[in-house]
Amino acid sequence: MKFINGIELSKRFHFECIEPLISRHFPDLRYASALIGPGSEVLGYDTIMSADHDWGPRVLLFLQEEEISKVDAFIQCLESNVPDEFYGYPIDSKQTVITSLPRFLKTKLGADISQGLQPIDWLTFPSQVLAEIVGGEVFRDDTGQLMSVRKQLQYYPQDIWLFLMASTWNRIGQEEHLALRAGYVDDEIGSSIIASRIIRDIMNLCFLLEKRFAPYPKWFGTAFKKLDCANELMPLLLNVQFAQTWKVREEALCLAYEYIACKHNRLGITDRIDEEVTLFYDRPFRVIQGSKIAQTIAKSITDPMIRKLNENRLIGGIDHITDNTDFRLINQWCNSENSTQRNILRLVFDKILE
Repeated sequence: MKFINGIELSKRFHFECIEPLISRHFPDLRYASALIGPGSEVLGYDTIMSADHDWGPRVLLFLQEEEISKVDAFIQCLESNVPDEFYGYPIDSKQTVITSLPRFLKTKLGADISQGLQPIDWLTFPSQVLAEIVGGEVFRDDTGQLMSVRKQLQYYPQDIWLFLMASTWNRIGQEEHLALRAGYVDDEIGSSIIASRIIRDIMNLCFLLEKRFAPYPKWFGTAFKKLDCANELMPLLLNVQFAQTWKVREEALCLAYEYIACKHNRLGITDRIDEEVTLFYDRPFRVIQGSKIAQTIAKSITDPMIRKLNENRLIGGIDHITDNTDFRLINQWCNSENSTQRNILRLVFDKILE
C-alpha cells in the first residue's frame, strides 16, 4: 500500500466521505472541516511510521454553537455510514472530532479569543499549540470563522515578537560565558551541556526572525532545517555540538552569534545591535553580550505592560520558562468547573508587573 501523507488523506476523506454524508443527512448545516490540532501530519512531518498509532483519515468538524446538540446524531451517522477502510487505511470514527470553534480554542489556549487577547496572553501560549492551530489545512469553512481565527493567530503581535526575541538574547547573555568558564576548568561535558542550551536558543531566534512557530522537540530540528538560514547556520551549530574542547566550541559559537546578529540587523526592525564578539571583562572568553542586545531590542517595544515586564524581568513566554511537557499543556487542564488554570502562569507575570 502506497503511503499517503495525513493532510492529503484527510482531505480526500472530507471530500469523498464527510461532505457527501453531511449534504445527504444534514443539508442545511453550516460548518467548518479541517485537519488542525495535534498530530505530526498537521505540521507535515508524518511518515509511514506515523501510521502505527493515532493516525489515519480524520477531520475536525466545527459546528455553530447552537448546533452542538446534534453531536450525538452526527456520531451515529458517521458510525453507520463511514466505511471501515479508506484508501487501505482503517477508519476510527472516534478520531473525527466534532465540536464548536470557541470550545476547541478554549481547550487549546485556555482563552476566549472572541473577547480579545491582551498582549500578555500570547506569552501563555506554547508555540507548538499555535503551530497546530495555524498549521494543517482547512477543507471547508461556511462562515469564515475558522479562517478568521487562523489569520488572527498567524503570528505574534509586534511587541510580543520583540519581547520574545529580547528574552532569547537575554538567555544567551546569561550563559554564553558559562560554557567557556566550565571548559576553562576542564569541565568539557559541563561546557558542552551549556553550549547545547545556547544552540537551542540560537535556533529559537531563527524561528522568531523568520516568523515561524517553533514545534516541540520531536520536530524542532526537522523544522529548523526548512528555515532560510539553515544551510549557512547548521554547520556552525554542528561544530558547536560536536566540539571536543571549549576553545573549538567557542570559535563555532562566535561565528553563530555573529551570523544571527547580522540576520537580525538585516530586518531593520530595531536599533542596530552589535554584530562582533568581544571579550568578557578581562577573561579570555569571547561573547556577543546577549543581554546588551536584549535591551537594545526591548527599546523598540511600545506596549506599556510589555515594556514594564521587560524592565522588571525579561523572562519571555512559557516556552522560555519551562520545557516540561505537562506544564506547557497548562491551558488544556481545563474542566467544566474551572477553565482558567492558565492563570497560574498569569500570576507569575502579574507578580513581575507589581
